[in-house]
Amino acid sequence: MSDLIKNISLNNVPQHVAVIMDGNGRWAKKNGYLRAIGHKNGIRAVKEAVEACIKLNINTLTLYAFSTENWNRPKPEVDALMELLVTALSKELETFKTNNIKLHTIGETNQLPNRCQKKLNDVITQTKNNTGLNLVLALSYSSKTEIINAIKSIASDVLTNHLSKKVINEKNFVKYLQTAGIPDPDLIIRTGFEKRISNFLLWQIAYSELYFCDRLWPDFTKNDFYEAVIEYQKRERRFGKTSDQLNS
Repeated sequence: MSDLIKNISLNNVPQHVAVIMDGNGRWAKKNGYLRAIGHKNGIRAVKEAVEACIKLNINTLTLYAFSTENWNRPKPEVDALMELLVTALSKELETFKTNNIKLHTIGETNQLPNRCQKKLNDVITQTKNNTGLNLVLALSYSSKTEIINAIKSIASDVLTNHLSKKVINEKNFVKYLQTAGIPDPDLIIRTGFEKRISNFLLWQIAYSELYFCDRLWPDFTKNDFYEAVIEYQKRERRFGKTSDQLNS
């Protein structure tokens, strides 16, 4: 076990960590490989993050696996990513069962190839009764699209008298998001040296702590995850209040 974990207070771990897994392509280029090899090596980092969450008893881990903008990448790379998704889910199903991991997805998953949709639904069904880590994959995901679709659904419910305008508030709005029932992230980790959100959980991260890791995703380890949590625990989460209010 890493010595870093000894520096973490298990009474103050984030209950939901979301990760923007960036840098697979640049890792591949740096090492003289095709971009698809970078994505394949990124699977190891996913395992590291999942194992770290289990060690720390974190409730939810959301991974930004594929954005709607990623469909604009070269077709061979997209095809390789879709094939990798199917292969990884097939290989990890028994691991999910053994470690009590429950799989969820957010995003326009109906845009994925049929083979991917079928495998996703199969793994989701087979893990639906698990009570350990909630693993959420953001696939063909766009936060802007999610918010627009929520607004459309609310407008439709108002027009059909299923919802009153008087009760449209933050508490009810989140029920129309794809993350309904999932707590907002306490901590966002982004790898790959970039410092932006990239259309990820824009509503949900209003008060999340942001941590930017100067490491390409395939090089990410449990120790990097622990360092992010240690930094998280150093921060004062005020949610609009003053330090004095919190201390009193």
